[in-house]
Amino acid sequence: MSEKLKIKLSIANRVYPLTIEASQEEGLRKAAKNIEIMIKQFEQSYSVRDKQDVLAMCALQFASQVEQKSIDKATVSEHVEEKLKALDALLNAQLSS
Repeated sequence: MSEKLKIKLSIANRVYPLTIEASQEEGLRKAAKNIEIMIKQFEQSYSVRDKQDVLAMCALQFASQVEQKSIDKATVSEHVEEKLKALDALLNAQLSS
């Protein structure tokens, strides 16, 4: 059985107690830190004071980054597949001649 840790993360002036796997701690702490950084950026850039609005903007930003990476990965996969098919066609042409 893996070791469980009890940690507290502070996000938008609220403390969230969590029980997590030890292997998750670093990722969660980095994520909380990135959220705090983004909150400060939104508050400074857009003069937004309502934490709910700022957190919604952060969620949208992170979700859009995940979706864009998924789109980019699919595009790269399609490109690689096209190149592999072209290479396969060239090899088959050489082998059959």
